[in-house]
Amino acid sequence: MNITLTTPGLLFPAVSLLMLAYTNRFLTLATIIRSLHDRYHANRDENLLGQIANLRYRVYLIRSMQIYGVLSLIFCVVSMFSLFAGWVAGGQWSFAIAMILMIVSLGISLRELQISGGALDLLLRDMEEHEKLV
Repeated sequence: MNITLTTPGLLFPAVSLLMLAYTNRFLTLATIIRSLHDRYHANRDENLLGQIANLRYRVYLIRSMQIYGVLSLIFCVVSMFSLFAGWVAGGQWSFAIAMILMIVSLGISLRELQISGGALDLLLRDMEEHEKLV
């Protein structure tokens, strides 16, 4: 397979957009966590503990997504440098590693999306239980 200097460059826009999306998810979770923290200290609701545990796991997943995304970007740069220097085999291997790291990052993102529904499910379940009592 022939790989040119521009081939690893194709991942740069994708990685940049993914990192932006990951950062937005992280910032949104940070805001929610701060709000839940204040609500929990005001009213020690056990339902909030379930939401906080869910959010803690999601923050861990988002951090992992970001780490693998950044590593993917680093290996893209290494690949481009290797190809620029004429080390084709090193460039190919670095690009392959970058793509694998991106797949890992996307896989973790998929898991985080599945978990995000869990927090909403907790809220819906709480509302349903409240409706049954009324």
